[in-house]
Amino acid sequence: MTPDSHSPTDTDASRVGPPPGCPAHGVGPGGLHRLHEAADLRELYEDLRAEHGPVAPALLHDDVPIWVVLGHAENLHMVRTPHQFCRDSRIWTPLRDGLVKPDHPLMPHIAWQPICSHAEGDEHKRLRGAVMGAMSTIDFRNLRRYINRSTQVIVNRFCEVGEADLVGQFAEHLPMAVLCQIFGMPDEYNDRLVEAARDALKGTQTAIASHSYVMDTLSRLTARRRVEPAEDFATHLISHPARLTDDEVREHLRLVLFAAYEATANLLSNVLRTVLTDPRFRAQLSGGNMTVPEAVEQSLWDEPPFSTVLGYFAKQDTELGGQRIRQGDGLLFAPAPANVDPRVRPDLTANMMGNRSHLAFGGGAHECPGQDIGRSIADVGVDALLLRLPDVELACDEDELRWTESIASRHLTSMPVHFAPQPPQDITEDPHHTPVPPPRTAWHIGTVPSTSLPTASLPTALQHQPGAPEPQPFAREPQPLAQPPLTPGPQPFAQQPAPVQTQVPGPGTDRPKGAWQRFLLWWRGY
Repeated sequence: MTPDSHSPTDTDASRVGPPPGCPAHGVGPGGLHRLHEAADLRELYEDLRAEHGPVAPALLHDDVPIWVVLGHAENLHMVRTPHQFCRDSRIWTPLRDGLVKPDHPLMPHIAWQPICSHAEGDEHKRLRGAVMGAMSTIDFRNLRRYINRSTQVIVNRFCEVGEADLVGQFAEHLPMAVLCQIFGMPDEYNDRLVEAARDALKGTQTAIASHSYVMDTLSRLTARRRVEPAEDFATHLISHPARLTDDEVREHLRLVLFAAYEATANLLSNVLRTVLTDPRFRAQLSGGNMTVPEAVEQSLWDEPPFSTVLGYFAKQDTELGGQRIRQGDGLLFAPAPANVDPRVRPDLTANMMGNRSHLAFGGGAHECPGQDIGRSIADVGVDALLLRLPDVELACDEDELRWTESIASRHLTSMPVHFAPQPPQDITEDPHHTPVPPPRTAWHIGTVPSTSLPTASLPTALQHQPGAPEPQPFAREPQPLAQPPLTPGPQPFAQQPAPVQTQVPGPGTDRPKGAWQRFLLWWRGY
């Protein structure tokens, strides 16, 4: 056990100082680093790992203390031991002490809600059972068809221009279009809903207002499906034997919407960025050495859609990663630093295809229930886009790309590309970028197609005149073989015929045949 001063609730200024090279403005009370003020969170995580080990103390907005779990094994232990750690924020000491205000920017992530990811025991089984039951009704074959169709619709908006922003015009729109269809509200899909979901996940000053807009949309959907059931996720969630209330239905729709949207939007951007910036990656993908699903899994290792997840809370005094954790302490589940833990990935350039032990979708009892939806959107969307625009290339240098980074995620702001302009494609057809060849004229094996001259090139006498009878094929009558008159009497030996010629005479040959030749012709059936 470590001393009490290692708890994030301790604000002793003499405890630790900032790591060498870190800006002073990112350091708060007790020498702890403010995560929301870090210029580069990935760099900060590595500094914290070097200084504190796999579990490090830090600060959230308003200097709220938090533990950041950086180690792969420590994250797995936390999510797999519900008797020590839970997701019920009502036991969080800073929240109970009033340190976390109602208008805290991360309140949408922190506040307890009647959803399966915050529940424990039998209540967790009831709520998660309803979500998984509704998930089981999704026909993933039809879903993949709809993802392909939605991709064609979105690409049609910019394919004729020859340039686009694959983040703002593609990656941020495809997931929301598909999720609105799954939920049963395709008419609600628009730019305003995309912007509100994006803003709510950033934790900005307008995050609460954006979150309210999304919740109002889901409330209308819940009320409508209570009276007008349909074959969609919302209806199956309502009709599940768990008998969820309207609040529970709305909150679970929000859970799936935000988790699947954010994860998939970031995943699409990250996979496309890697394809466009890494020649080896694109060569493997184009050469068949890597499939799109394998490329997606590699991206989930290198750049997980969620950097951290708020949050887990200690149900008792315990120890994790060499740090003393007090009852009521909060912890950040951190897949981004955990996926690059040097104890599990000593060589970050090693190929991780086929290895799904990353933490991009969490683990344990609260593992992301919508991960298959996210994978399907990424698999089909990236494949269909590259098929429509096979020559797409980045329109700027790689070091010119910019990200907006929050504690929860790292989001690529734009990805300008250019390509050869393509005509819009019928959304009912399979994607292709080459014209379909015309049907071949019927012909039989062994025949040589006739090459007729055009009528205009024939002499006037040979051209068919209107009203004239159709020409009939000329049938040539076979001509009998010419037979010379027989000469009576035997012939002298010297005058015997010349050696036999076995070549078969052609029709019309007038050369006389001898008796021996005629015998051979008869013997051979001519």
